[in-house]
Amino acid sequence: MRGFSILILAAIAGPLLAAPVKPAETAFQSVPVAEIQRFAQVFQAIRDSYVEPMTDEEIMQAGLRGLLQDIDPHSSYLSARQAREFNDLSEGGYAGIGIESDERDPTRIRVVSPFDDTPAQRAGLRAGDFITAINGVPVDNANRSASPERLRGKAGTKVVLTVVRPGEKAPFKLSIIRENIALQSVKSRWLEPGFAYFRISAFQGDTGLEFRRQWQALQAADKGVAVIGVILDLRSNPGGLVNAAVEVADDFLGEVPIVITKGRNALTNSTYYGKPGELFKGVRVVALIDAGSASASEILAGALQDHKRATVMGSRSFGKGSVQNVITLDNGDAFKLTTSRYYTPNLRSIQAQGIVPDVMLEGNAKAPIIERDLSRHIQGETPDASDAEHGVVLMGETYIGMALDWLKSPKP
Repeated sequence: MRGFSILILAAIAGPLLAAPVKPAETAFQSVPVAEIQRFAQVFQAIRDSYVEPMTDEEIMQAGLRGLLQDIDPHSSYLSARQAREFNDLSEGGYAGIGIESDERDPTRIRVVSPFDDTPAQRAGLRAGDFITAINGVPVDNANRSASPERLRGKAGTKVVLTVVRPGEKAPFKLSIIRENIALQSVKSRWLEPGFAYFRISAFQGDTGLEFRRQWQALQAADKGVAVIGVILDLRSNPGGLVNAAVEVADDFLGEVPIVITKGRNALTNSTYYGKPGELFKGVRVVALIDAGSASASEILAGALQDHKRATVMGSRSFGKGSVQNVITLDNGDAFKLTTSRYYTPNLRSIQAQGIVPDVMLEGNAKAPIIERDLSRHIQGETPDASDAEHGVVLMGETYIGMALDWLKSPKP
């Protein structure tokens, strides 16, 4: 599934179920009538007496946003536009600047993560930045018409963002030219003969297939070279579709449990298994993670670690261990609802704790925010016995060289 938006796949957004689900038939007789009557009283007061006129739709949407926003950091209401954008992002194609974003705050857009090689990344936008105005118009996520020039738009057009960056004294402006964003979630190369490198920047609908295509292309480019070691670079991968992470894990693990979900509703309890057969049987593997690795990337790293199939290197991951269902409404709107926690094959809960690497590496930057910093975050279920530092990011090529050195070293 796709986690540093409403287009978070979250952290953040997060892991998400691959297909939206419809609301189940509800026993309306169990709804607390007195509470609904109080809601109706407030609704009527806003309609009759609020200082500015509001339509019934605007009042209801404000109520629904507030209802979900007060539950946890990842449950949220999506307008029809946001729902369409969410689906576009999961599929990996749209016109815009190339970020995962969180629009829960009514007055600013939080940058979850800029995608690799996109206008946003090239312009210097960072995870944790806040966009407070778009082309000079203050952000108002509660009012669809307040910011007519949104982040998305026709390729080739310019958008000027007012950005607030934690730790910097004053806001600043970034001018970015929109492009057609065809996200390539997997990139690969030979680091040297026998040592393959895969960068997975997010988990979207075609990530599993693209991973196998990239491996086939590497083999075709260097025929006759036997693979000795593989590096999976999951640093600052915000997550996405859990099914996509399972597909990649399957290429390394075969027919074993990969991730387990547990919730209050029995329908949300499931175990995802791999299929027989591995692409890299017997090959040494390193998975690189850091504080920007969230949700689906934590699922992959946790599964490889539990099955002792890879050495996990880097710093403690983000800690996004909850699953959201996307529920579509009859008017095109949708909402994300946290329905369960996910667990590694050894039943470790990652929520608010993250994956602790087997080999810790010293980071060179601090993450602006992690799961346990989020207001109303769901608590983890297992004690955290590790003293591994939270919030450390590993930026640059140096860490790839460290992973390569580990693969080439004698087995511990």
